[in-house]
Amino acid sequence: MPERPDTRASKARPREPRATPAATAEQPTRALILDAAERLFAKHGLDGVAVRDLARETNLTPSSLYNHFPSKEALYDAVLERGFAPIVEMTAAAWQSGGALRPLRVRAQIDQVVAHLADHRDLAPLLQRVMLEDAGLPEPRIGRWIRLLSTEGTKLLRDAAGAAGWQPEEVPHLAFALFGMVYSYFINAQAIQTVAPWTTSDPFSARQLDLQRRFLEQAVLRLLGPRPQRAAGMKRRNNA
Repeated sequence: MPERPDTRASKARPREPRATPAATAEQPTRALILDAAERLFAKHGLDGVAVRDLARETNLTPSSLYNHFPSKEALYDAVLERGFAPIVEMTAAAWQSGGALRPLRVRAQIDQVVAHLADHRDLAPLLQRVMLEDAGLPEPRIGRWIRLLSTEGTKLLRDAAGAAGWQPEEVPHLAFALFGMVYSYFINAQAIQTVAPWTTSDPFSARQLDLQRRFLEQAVLRLLGPRPQRAAGMKRRNNA
């Protein structure tokens, strides 16, 4: 078989150390404020972070912080939008044509999502915290992004699951499985070396991220790739 071309948009690169107030003399930019807020909100939640904590983390006074964002809630919403809007856009763009999955398309989207979550390593833990804290609220803050992801993801799963031989009632279970596969690595990255002592590499190193990409690519294709024989067999079984 000919060697398959490498169509990855970008290679994983070792992350640069995060900027800290002690490491820069210039006033923090909007991106630096969002980075600090993402980190604190992921660790402590919205209610557990005070404006003075955010100001101290970014080497600003509280009044100066308000010059960038009118409130803590506005900053929180900006963190969520910066984190999840690109993922929604990636999903919508990658699967807009519908139908059965194509390996190159799967690989391209996985590359993008893994790169985004690696660049924003506190985003997946923040997602988990927000979903737990917002559970049961009439208007959860994360709800809009989850609905958008669900809308785009459902389009993908409906078409691809049918081509792969899955039944409609199994699609929600596929959605949960895919969600867990994509996000759990990044949610639990800090604990990986504790629960898996044989793993000595940094989970965010270029090598480990590349392994995660390859795992996700194969897992998604095995779950949702076209299975003509299996689909035909399941159809015969259901019609029996």
